Amino acid sequence: MKDTRSGFSQPGIHGHWHGCFIIARLAGFLALATGLPAQGTLEDYQRASNLRKEADGKLCRGKVEARWVVGGSQFWYRNELPGGRSQFVFVDAVNCRGKVVVAGEKVAAVLQRETGRKFEPGEVNVEAMELDGDGRILVHAGGRAFCLDPESGEFIRHSGKLSKPIKGSKPGGGHRNRYSRKGSVSPDRKWKVALTEGNIIGQSLDGKTRISFTDNGSVEKLQVYWAPDSRHFVAMQTIAGVEHIVHAVESSPEKQLQPRLKSWRYTKPGDRISITKPRLFSLVKRREITIDDRLYAKPWQIDRLRWALDSSRFTFIYNQRGHQVLRIVEVSALDGAARTLIEEIPDTFVNYFQKQFVAFLDGREEIIWMSERDGWNHLYLFDARTGEIKSRITGGQWVVRGVDRVDPEKQQVWFRACGMDGDQDPYHVHFCRINFDGSGLVRLTEGDGTHDVRYSPDRRFFIDRYSRVDLPPVHELRRSDDGGLVCRLEEADISQLQAIEGWSMPQRFTAKGRDGKTDIWGVIHFPSNLDPSRTYPVIEKIYAGPHGQYVPKRFYSFFTAMDLAEIGFVVVVIDGMGTNWRSKAFLDVCWKNLKDAGFPDRIPWIREAAKKYSFMDISNVGIYGGSAGGQNALGGMLFYPGFYKAAAADCGCHDNRMDKIHWNEGWMGLMGPHYAENSNVTHAHKLEGKLLLTVGELDTNVDPASTMQVVDALIKADKDFDLVVVPGAGHGVGETPYLRRRRQDFFVRNLLGVEPRRK
Repeated sequence: MKDTRSGFSQPGIHGHWHGCFIIARLAGFLALATGLPAQGTLEDYQRASNLRKEADGKLCRGKVEARWVVGGSQFWYRNELPGGRSQFVFVDAVNCRGKVVVAGEKVAAVLQRETGRKFEPGEVNVEAMELDGDGRILVHAGGRAFCLDPESGEFIRHSGKLSKPIKGSKPGGGHRNRYSRKGSVSPDRKWKVALTEGNIIGQSLDGKTRISFTDNGSVEKLQVYWAPDSRHFVAMQTIAGVEHIVHAVESSPEKQLQPRLKSWRYTKPGDRISITKPRLFSLVKRREITIDDRLYAKPWQIDRLRWALDSSRFTFIYNQRGHQVLRIVEVSALDGAARTLIEEIPDTFVNYFQKQFVAFLDGREEIIWMSERDGWNHLYLFDARTGEIKSRITGGQWVVRGVDRVDPEKQQVWFRACGMDGDQDPYHVHFCRINFDGSGLVRLTEGDGTHDVRYSPDRRFFIDRYSRVDLPPVHELRRSDDGGLVCRLEEADISQLQAIEGWSMPQRFTAKGRDGKTDIWGVIHFPSNLDPSRTYPVIEKIYAGPHGQYVPKRFYSFFTAMDLAEIGFVVVVIDGMGTNWRSKAFLDVCWKNLKDAGFPDRIPWIREAAKKYSFMDISNVGIYGGSAGGQNALGGMLFYPGFYKAAAADCGCHDNRMDKIHWNEGWMGLMGPHYAENSNVTHAHKLEGKLLLTVGELDTNVDPASTMQVVDALIKADKDFDLVVVPGAGHGVGETPYLRRRRQDFFVRNLLGVEPRRK
């Protein structure tokens, strides 16, 4: 049953089935008794196992890889068509002559005529195409050149040479910050600074003068940043932390019988880390100038050090341990006085590795800075001398997703945005341009979907590709100056996908979150043979990692949830509060509270979906995920046992004290009692229902001990569960074929109540 979800009737089916069947475990038996095919059958498994392979390569007209002709106004690309056929499309962007289509069969026939060798249309490769002065298409294929008359469609030999095609560019480019000179030799080529026996030594390159800047032998590493006038330099000094080593036993090495020990560096929350701070030295005074470090006393990281062009001062970005302070610190070269230029000190945290952007505009004494200070991720223009805001560049109840280009000459920023359109999914990525003073906002993309663009070499045009999970890719040619449409290039053909047994398109769904106001977005995967007169257990595929959003926004020929849905489940994927790319308040739910995982939004969402699709059996709900999703899947069982009945948790970071420092301190801050309160180990004794734990014994991303400590707590609490430890495997082992099948079997047994029929 394909693409008919909106036509499902809702005549109280859910209640009817519950009146007929006493408990869900009898579903398999009663299905046999009534002559209906049971879910989880051999046929279901076969369809599910074939989907991934069958869907590969079946999307036609779904990719436009432009090859631009020198000059930047003409390009061509290849289309893959059903049946292994192909075509080549030539476009003249400036003259808007539309598209000239050259069939692959036609090129194959010409090559066969010229060479005497048979060419299949799918193996024909065009090396170049361009327009000549007479409006004819010049084609270079198979090492030969031809001239195509668009009106007659005839090819003739051509002896001229064609321009070499060039690729368009990705977003980016433009302004780059000019940082101070980094290296041992001064800009005037008169001095060299080096580390000798633990001391910082200055040596004139003529060999006549030597200056000992330190004498206690305590410097271990040396990184030098020179002022442009060579009168001062900054040395970054590092105080070493304590190295944290994780050990694991590889039980089954390939090249030896006996197990062997594996060890790797792995810093965890609360560890003593290396600290790097700047030290200022004067060549004129031949000594160190002391800096008061109170503004950067507890660094997680100090970077982006740069000198002012007049050498009067330098700046750096200070990210405080715990990620609740991010600031630009300015230091005077004259006396080492330090002051705050720009800073963020939120009540919760600074999302430093997704939402940090700074551009120093040399010569303008201005800084572009990214901030969530008003509750939404936006760009501001600061005065680089005073630290005052000169203008808001962007603003509104939407977010800047990223900056692609800063153009100081035109005083423009090219950026990506989410949430601008009230009638679209707020996670859709759109491309825009705006002036430094916040005027002249230009929307470059329009279509209802998430976008990706590729510019022509001269950036006059771009190809916009957009799609949704329920909209195959659309490609448009647009102008960069105003975003105007030149022509639509392609709309993807999914006819071959629709012909695959077991393939169906996911459906989007929204419901209100815990506050009764905020829209929560997700998708639903149905079995392709769904019968709305039956009931289907629900499985949530979860990943509540705060750094991103997890619900897919683009069209794919195959989604990993399909091979579970096809066995006889309704699979849902949801982005609850505590995840990224909405308002700051939306994300802040995760602060010191990772166990929340958006469940107060997810559970009402599933209940609302069941009101629309009454065949969804929400008395029989499972959940699965990996990594942070593994932590979330088990958390759902521990904190909401009345709702989730079975969970498959792979390689979970079940206790944030056991996981990598940068990710966990980013959302949990400095070590405190809240770490234990959020731990699945702490709450393992609350387990009800069925649990499958999987982990690779050599997981270097999430310490495997995180899973084993859950195992230890469950055993001590006398809880039943299933555990699979895969020898030699690393992170994400749950997505290998064996464990995907084990996960399918686990849910078939525990939600469908039947023994898997795989053979």
